Amino acid sequence: MFRILSVFLAAMLCLLPVFSAAEAPMLSGRTNEDYEPLWPAAEPYGFRLGGCFGFWDMNNAPYMQFVTKHFNSITCTNETKAYSLLDRNACRKSEDGMPRMNYANADKMIERAQSLGIAVRGHVLVWDAVMQYPWFFHEEYDEKKPFASPEVNRARLASYIDQVISHFEEKYPGVIYCWDVVNEAIGDSASDWDAKDPRHIRVVRDGGDNLFHAHVGSDYVEYAFFCARNTVERLGADIRLFYNDYNMFMKEKRDAALALVDSIRAFDPDGRPLIDGIGMQGYLGGYGKQEGCLEESLITNVKDSIRIFGTKGLEVQITEMAVRNFDPDRADEHAAFYGRLFSEVFMKANTEDFHPLTAVCIWGLVDADPKDTGNYVYKMNSPYGCFLNTKYQIKTCFDTVYHTLRGE
Repeated sequence: MFRILSVFLAAMLCLLPVFSAAEAPMLSGRTNEDYEPLWPAAEPYGFRLGGCFGFWDMNNAPYMQFVTKHFNSITCTNETKAYSLLDRNACRKSEDGMPRMNYANADKMIERAQSLGIAVRGHVLVWDAVMQYPWFFHEEYDEKKPFASPEVNRARLASYIDQVISHFEEKYPGVIYCWDVVNEAIGDSASDWDAKDPRHIRVVRDGGDNLFHAHVGSDYVEYAFFCARNTVERLGADIRLFYNDYNMFMKEKRDAALALVDSIRAFDPDGRPLIDGIGMQGYLGGYGKQEGCLEESLITNVKDSIRIFGTKGLEVQITEMAVRNFDPDRADEHAAFYGRLFSEVFMKANTEDFHPLTAVCIWGLVDADPKDTGNYVYKMNSPYGCFLNTKYQIKTCFDTVYHTLRGE
């Protein structure tokens, strides 16, 4: 539980600024007011432009002014995940034994997006990392009792997915336009999965069991998509269903994802299309270090992966994008690299008869404190890789993307 809380708190801090004397270079003399909204410039190329926000960001005026001006898609960083929604006490008291949620914070965020006319990416229904509360899988939601049977846990998962999708669609019709149904189920090394499984679904996570795999079933990913499709069809809603993961531009992970897509498509006995697309997380560059950042291969690999997933009939959305840079002396190079991603990859991904790319959603929006080298946000988003520095000042990389999209 301490690990879950620690990761949760780190993620909650993802967008909070930490002021430092060592600020990332800003674009001198330019402010948010000097720019037209950015998202309309992406429309001719066939994709939405996205950002993200957390619950506490709603009181952060400079940040919200930037996000709500420039993006027409937005993602809640944590508040629509199970660890934010599940209400353990209510679960244990539920008369039908099915899970119960507290939507208070999430509702305020979706309502804000609705009032601003911004569409929302639902993120995420099923995730075996910090989302997996052990008590969810036990009899009476009590860790002191035995694990519930797979049949009970499948019923709980189906109910959870149905309740969450239904709640937001019925209360805020049409605002959530897609859901990441399952997140990061594919392992990173051979020790994570069964050697006979071409999908590379995690059997273990952080040294322990993947509880979804162990107590819902080895087909829990396919089953989650089956449940989500049932709900979307019952509601008659226009909601797209995605599998979301990191490093999807790397061949081994991409090949496993393609095998997983085949398995999801084969799961429904009536042949319904259970999955619509791939959420290809865009954390580009070294994790916590400059090595691996701004490499030419990143541009090539992202471009190739969009095309490969597209040829499988899948939509592709670039999610959680952070173009990392840990070196303040490479700010201009970083900005040029960012511009090339748009001009050479995203703006050329959709042609007259081939339209795989439907969104580019950026999570690397505010630089991390360059002094806090051990921090999760430092490693994930980097101190010199975001559109804004820690004082919310416009940086050269945003200006480059802005003028690139506008053809200037």
